[in-house]
Amino acid sequence: MYLNCHTYFSLRYGTLSPEELVAEAIDKGAEVLAITDINNTSATFDFFRLCIKNGIKPIAGIEFRNGGEHLYTGLAVNNKGFAELNAFLSRHNAVGRPLPPIAPEFNDVYIIYPFGSREPEVLRENEFLGIRISELNKLVTMQQGSLRSKLVMLHPVTFRDKKGFNTHRLLRAIDKNTLLSMLPPSEQAPQDEAMLQMDKLMAAYGRFPWIIQNTMKLAESCSILFDGESKNRKNLTGDLNDDRLLLEKLALEGFEQRYGRYNKVAKERLVKELDIINRLGFNAYFLITWDILRYAINRNFAWVGRGSGANSIVAYCLRITDVDPIELDLYFERFLNPYRSSPPDFDIDFSWKERDQVTDYIFKRYGNKHTALLATYNTFKGRSVIRELGKVFGLPKPEIDLIVSHRNPALSAEKDDIVKAIFKYGQNLQDFPNHLSIHAGGVLISEEPIACYTATDLPPKGFPITHFDMFVAEDMGFYKYDILSQRGLGHIRDAVELVRRNTGKAVDLSIENAKKDDKVREHIKAANTIGCFYIESPGMRMLLRKLHCQDYLTMVAASSIIRPGVAQSGMMQQYISRFHKPETIQYLHPKLEELLKETYGVMVYQEDVIKVAHHFAGFDLGEADVLRRAMSGKYRGHSGFKLIQEKFFTKCREKGYDEALTKEVWRQIESFGGYSFSKAHSASFAVESYQSLYLKAHYPLEFCVSVINNFGGFYGTEFYIHEARMAGADIQAPCVNHSDVLTTLHGRQIYIGFGLIKDFERKLGLHISAERDANGAFKSMTDFIKRVPVSPEQLNILIRAGGLRFTGKSKKVLLLESALYFSKQKTRMPAQELFAEEEQALNLPPLSSFSHEDAYDEIELLGFPLCHPFDMLPEEHKQGIAASEMLMHTGKKVTMTGYFVTTKDVYTVHKDIMAFMHFLDINGKTFDTTHFPPSLKRFPLQGRGFYLLRGKIVDEFGHPSMEVEYMEKLPMVRKEVIHLQGFGNLGGV
Repeated sequence: MYLNCHTYFSLRYGTLSPEELVAEAIDKGAEVLAITDINNTSATFDFFRLCIKNGIKPIAGIEFRNGGEHLYTGLAVNNKGFAELNAFLSRHNAVGRPLPPIAPEFNDVYIIYPFGSREPEVLRENEFLGIRISELNKLVTMQQGSLRSKLVMLHPVTFRDKKGFNTHRLLRAIDKNTLLSMLPPSEQAPQDEAMLQMDKLMAAYGRFPWIIQNTMKLAESCSILFDGESKNRKNLTGDLNDDRLLLEKLALEGFEQRYGRYNKVAKERLVKELDIINRLGFNAYFLITWDILRYAINRNFAWVGRGSGANSIVAYCLRITDVDPIELDLYFERFLNPYRSSPPDFDIDFSWKERDQVTDYIFKRYGNKHTALLATYNTFKGRSVIRELGKVFGLPKPEIDLIVSHRNPALSAEKDDIVKAIFKYGQNLQDFPNHLSIHAGGVLISEEPIACYTATDLPPKGFPITHFDMFVAEDMGFYKYDILSQRGLGHIRDAVELVRRNTGKAVDLSIENAKKDDKVREHIKAANTIGCFYIESPGMRMLLRKLHCQDYLTMVAASSIIRPGVAQSGMMQQYISRFHKPETIQYLHPKLEELLKETYGVMVYQEDVIKVAHHFAGFDLGEADVLRRAMSGKYRGHSGFKLIQEKFFTKCREKGYDEALTKEVWRQIESFGGYSFSKAHSASFAVESYQSLYLKAHYPLEFCVSVINNFGGFYGTEFYIHEARMAGADIQAPCVNHSDVLTTLHGRQIYIGFGLIKDFERKLGLHISAERDANGAFKSMTDFIKRVPVSPEQLNILIRAGGLRFTGKSKKVLLLESALYFSKQKTRMPAQELFAEEEQALNLPPLSSFSHEDAYDEIELLGFPLCHPFDMLPEEHKQGIAASEMLMHTGKKVTMTGYFVTTKDVYTVHKDIMAFMHFLDINGKTFDTTHFPPSLKRFPLQGRGFYLLRGKIVDEFGHPSMEVEYMEKLPMVRKEVIHLQGFGNLGGV
């Protein structure tokens, strides 16, 4: 009987996974085990499942601590007691208060105080003292009468052995941010906190049989049941039947708007879906999702619904998604089937600016007691754990950097014992949970209070998070609502608003309008998609060109085959080749031709895997869906996944398929890994991509400004500014009379926002805009300084960024005036006196400058120049062909000059690194290069800038690229000094 066991979810303290703890109990013959992680309940459900599977009685509890001080341990008598413990811990986490030294009064909880601690003078009926083996001798000299009914066995379990103890000490040193040698004993567990064989444990307490009896009685009275039944909120209206009726009403109303009254095929599917949704008890899931979106729509928020739920015609009719499952022939059983125990996912994306408001609505609508965000586990990994261990061992940073750069100990024979220990224990700590973090968007809405299942923490965002992650939640019977954010929606929303302000037009972003637009088709065909969500990366633009994409359905396919699962299996190339020559396709089997003709015999979507498993291998729909879920990565390597694989081969043999055929079909299924998409998911992405494309095609400047202001996308800000320039914009440096914190558009002039200037204070940028709006444009630097509370440092940054160029004075003159003003300020000379004679001549010596001075200031303050990049390259280095000429030189070796944009490194089958790079040419057009391992090793990338490139031009389906054989970084223009005369009269500059 062990009433105080820690897993590694006693963060930075425990060393055993739940599996290892239970395995240790089996090995030691323990029959009762209480999990009492320190201020944490992450492992409770998995621990219970493992114990029950292995014939061990589990008890749920929490060890309460303030820092290193063990206050007391709570053990739940039943499910109500577990809820009490969770609620108690959650309340203190929510307000950040220390836990009280004396436990409150609980109804269904046993409290165990450490023997000799600050326990209360009088113990309640449910309160006990836990005595360690090392403390038993103290009983010999004590009066035991009043203690006989209150003492229980307390032998904490924190590690398995000496190595585990050392790991524990390292974790404690990391937690306290101290050297291992300086770790105080009070911050670490005694070395005896390892599990003993049960006969040894009983023998240790044998002198005091009443302690054993008290412990057995306590343990026997604890009983909790965790089942896998649905824990989600069961209804929206308060009545299950009313939920059914409401969902039917809303779906039928939406059906008429989407399809009219007489679409028989769609109507039959709608009725079928509603029946299955009701039978599986998922009415509330749809209605709550609809309710969340109703709030967002009423607030005019930007959003898009995607995920497997987009396979549903009910979701389409409720406007949860804009993906028509009839048009796309979306496989209904991917959405729901009678064997499925959990509902499909609805991933609802909102603008990154508005997502928190939606989350806040959910918490207020459904109550904090019933709502929580899902956690994820931030774990110790790779180089970070090596750095942490290096610090606790006292190594200086340069030595730690050296160790990190040569992680394999075999690389150096001179590694000392400390370095060996770092690698040894670094390996041991891999994947240990370090701290709880917030899931990207998972929200739980429970029928019973969340405290019935978990304690919660309150991270900086202010919404409570569970202690368990999405996988445990699913096993417990929770299904999440994914409330996500992305910057793509933000720039769509902002572009629409900018168009409305500039032109007074309301933009129609319906997918029906965008799909039939000629300009949109032209942009897709030319892969002119920079800034457009999901289709702007070099790889995606290359794929669109290779597929000669001009339509929605091809883009849906492209959104899926670009994913690593399809691409890395070689099936992406197969798809492209078959797309261009469908007459040459040789299908592996007639049944596969029937199932996969739409995708040219290639499994592109998760639905394809379900179809193949069901119709080809003979799985029932439930088994096929299990296989689909296994592709999420959760079950990969799991014994359950192995059983699915064996069953697939067995069923294929029963159907008489050739073993080689079965192996190839399975290889294609398995290659999807954790990267496959449902078709509905790809279609949802394509809808948003079309909306971005429509804005880019018709309102390119508003679109580019909105992308810049949402600070997101595949590329850096410089590239989006370049894209705006290519669309006809006149790019202007920040200006106090035109700029705001965000970048602004005035006609065709784009003024860079103050927010992009390095080290410039945001609040000052806001003040400048507010003052200008209230009292008009600034007339001079004098006027600016009088009206805006600006420090000399901030004013100098603003001057160097070009913010006061409206004065007609050079930066150097403005800097001199600024220095003069602030030096006079020290003697409290009023600004009126300093500038009273401002227009009078002021004699200055000749001032020097250099070519491209503004560009170099911009590089320092913005990170890039605002001129065309090739203005920074000397004429003698502008060599070679342009991107538009590449196809004319297919198969030939040529020279090109490129301005580096981005790179993607990949590993070859031999684990060598090769790279795919992206450059701008002198005309501002992009081109791609391939760098095979030998070339990349000889001519590595040397950071941003210009490169001379030599290599062979290759053509794949009309998309040219260069296979680079030589690459050399080129110098930018020099800072050549120019003497400027005629600055005697400051007012005339």
